[in-house]
Amino acid sequence: MAAEFINTPIEYLKGVGAHRADLLKKEFQIFNYNDLLRLYPFRYVDRTKFYKVKEINETLAFVQLKGKIIKTQLLGEKRTLRFVATFQDDTGKLELIWFQGAKYFSEKITPHIANEYIVFGRPSEFNGKYNIAHPEIDLITSETPVLASALQGVYNSTAKLSTRFLDSKGISKLMRTLISLPSFKIEECLSPEIISRFAMMSKEEAVKQIHFPNNIEQLKKAEFRLKFEELFFIQLKLLKQKSTRETTTKGFIFAKVGNFFNNFYNHHLPFELTGAQKRVTKEIRIDMGSGKQMNRLLQGDVGSGKTLVALLNMLIALDNGFQTCLMAPTEILANQHFQTISELVAGQNIVVGLLTGSKKQKHRKLIHEQLRNGEMHILIGTHALLEDEVQFKNLGLVVIDEQHRFGVAQRAKMWAKNTQPPHVLIMSATPIPRTLAMTLYGDLDVSTIDEMPPGRKAIQTIHRFDSHRDRVFGFMKEQIALGRQIYIVYPLIKESEKMDYKDLMDGYESIARAFPMPQYQVSIVHGQMKPEAKDYEMQRFVKGETHIMVATTVIEVGVNVPNASVMIIESAERFGLSQLHQLRGRVGRGAEQSYCVLMTSYKLSADGKLRMDTMVRTNDGFEIAEVDLKLRGPGDMAGTTQSGVLDLSIADLAKDSQILFAARNMAQELLSVDADLLQPENAPIASFLKSMNRSNTNWSKIS
Repeated sequence: MAAEFINTPIEYLKGVGAHRADLLKKEFQIFNYNDLLRLYPFRYVDRTKFYKVKEINETLAFVQLKGKIIKTQLLGEKRTLRFVATFQDDTGKLELIWFQGAKYFSEKITPHIANEYIVFGRPSEFNGKYNIAHPEIDLITSETPVLASALQGVYNSTAKLSTRFLDSKGISKLMRTLISLPSFKIEECLSPEIISRFAMMSKEEAVKQIHFPNNIEQLKKAEFRLKFEELFFIQLKLLKQKSTRETTTKGFIFAKVGNFFNNFYNHHLPFELTGAQKRVTKEIRIDMGSGKQMNRLLQGDVGSGKTLVALLNMLIALDNGFQTCLMAPTEILANQHFQTISELVAGQNIVVGLLTGSKKQKHRKLIHEQLRNGEMHILIGTHALLEDEVQFKNLGLVVIDEQHRFGVAQRAKMWAKNTQPPHVLIMSATPIPRTLAMTLYGDLDVSTIDEMPPGRKAIQTIHRFDSHRDRVFGFMKEQIALGRQIYIVYPLIKESEKMDYKDLMDGYESIARAFPMPQYQVSIVHGQMKPEAKDYEMQRFVKGETHIMVATTVIEVGVNVPNASVMIIESAERFGLSQLHQLRGRVGRGAEQSYCVLMTSYKLSADGKLRMDTMVRTNDGFEIAEVDLKLRGPGDMAGTTQSGVLDLSIADLAKDSQILFAARNMAQELLSVDADLLQPENAPIASFLKSMNRSNTNWSKIS
């Protein structure tokens, strides 16, 4: 009965109707009662306090007033039509203004000596006077209590919904109608044991209290209950997927460590491995020898040596008669990996190939043939690896770099490259906060390289305003005189490639004037160049033929020039924290002291200032990722905003880490004693999980 109730189409709720239902579906994907109940308030306002007009100031986000309307005016016409009402209490006056629904409110609100109103809204100042645009307004009558609720939820709305009077107040009214229905019933979805252990309120009570809390204590209990539940089921689902994969998907057994690995490790290793590199190499080795298919995330800061760890494990695959591939998101990064790995294995009878979109058909045919007959040991490439004609003789290990840049369907294609799915190692140079990793990659094992190679000096980061440009140019000339090279990066914003190109060309021209030939040589690289032209300019810089590389963010990943010791980031306020950190990681790869200069205008938002301050203060990628999570939210950070992977209704990974850890521990404990959720007390959990699986995409088959 309860399931029937929550699945009732939204148009059947009194006050909705066909037009409003269509808008709710289009604007908020609200199709039934359950969807509406999951539209939680994003904050609450205390409606117990009333202000006087004279008490209003710029520090108050919202005010509630009680008084009379003494004058009204309908001004303008058609598009400029607005309704203005003069409100007065015993301390002063202010204007209430409606731009939307002006005609409706002009008929609803009329000046009358006996009428008293409650007004609630956000005050703003104009010409030294305060006003409130689109306030909530209620006429006080004998039937209307002055205080409907102490804590009132504020809901998100849209302009289209507001035109049908479904602003926050309108949504709240629908919510009260729904919760007041005699048939209102919410089934429990947690076991009595979990509810008892965490002293939770019931699901039904939590839903009521989250929308219409009796007091702050009840609201906190409702929030905990619903946040825990949301995170618990995400973790339960991920852990069950992992368990299912481990028990049903067999993995190739890499039983031996042979000549390929030992020869490289003993005679060609470029430097002593750090303790962290040794630890994660061992973790990966154990996985690949277990008989289960490996799905492991290898994360580490820029320059921590992930590629070398990946290569060591590729060599173990070769020792066991398997081929390997490394997939990168861009040609520049694929080329960089190809050069690095080719140099590392030079002279060791290991065939390394490169396959990208720009390769000619003749080259592709040779690669395809070598793959099929087993001559090719390691193939490095871009999305081109996913093409159907790319067939391996015996693919055993797939390494995916910066995997969040690949779509789900693209990654899944790699599974079909052998009759049995290969082992999968995902590399990320973008450190992921623990809470995000547990939620996004909760079904993967995680290895972290948390130690940098010895001898590397910390990059010094400096923030400079545009007015300091001459000083920055002087510093650049000093560095070039010392034999160093310099990157200058301009932002790339998808919406305006023409503007970005103009920014880049303007910057290039100013650099060319400040650093004239022949004393200085300047390269330029941007996304509109042909691959061969881009590669030519990159190679000039790599060989040290040019002093300065002017570029867009195409050089964000994959460029390794140890002699480049200065990174200048123009309009740094237009970059996210993780991108700034990635760009900074392009320098600091040699033995010399390196620098990152963040150039911004004086007009910095609070978030922009925090990003600059964070970059100057720390080089720790994980600390930076935590700040980024708080600023941008999990969806934006992980590139999943549009995918629904992190479609959280109430939990906040930046604030609710303790609840997340408790939920995951509970899920692990539950599955350890009842893996298939067959015990009677776990029936509500099994039922709810089943309904989740019916409604959501199945991610269990995706690396």
